Amino acid sequence: MSISEAIKWLLFLALFPMSFIWLRRAWRIFIKHDYSEVALKGGEAPLNPKKWAPATGVVNLVAGTIAVLIILSIPVYIATGFSVFSLYKYDSWSAAIGVTLWAKVFTDFIVSRQAHPFELGRKKKKEAE
Repeated sequence: MSISEAIKWLLFLALFPMSFIWLRRAWRIFIKHDYSEVALKGGEAPLNPKKWAPATGVVNLVAGTIAVLIILSIPVYIATGFSVFSLYKYDSWSAAIGVTLWAKVFTDFIVSRQAHPFELGRKKKKEAE
């Protein structure tokens, strides 16, 4: 086995935990109503995480679903020769999962920054009570 084939297998195997984590987050947000991982910035949740839960949940659900479709399409092609999305070629499925991964990272970043707005102007000192 060459190094390039080993890297292909590592990327394919990395899809399993990624899709599990993404779909688990969507499950926690939509089914369990657990908003502890919604729009985190510096480990802190926003003031109203329920407002940002649908955006974060949809991002995780879409990314997890795409990863599962890629995971399923490769063995289906190997076993039957039937190409589901023409993802049996390494270039195609690695590009699809790469775009999915980066789109999820950027979208999560945008949602977290929208959920934690910064204040312009001078900082007001908090009054001691």
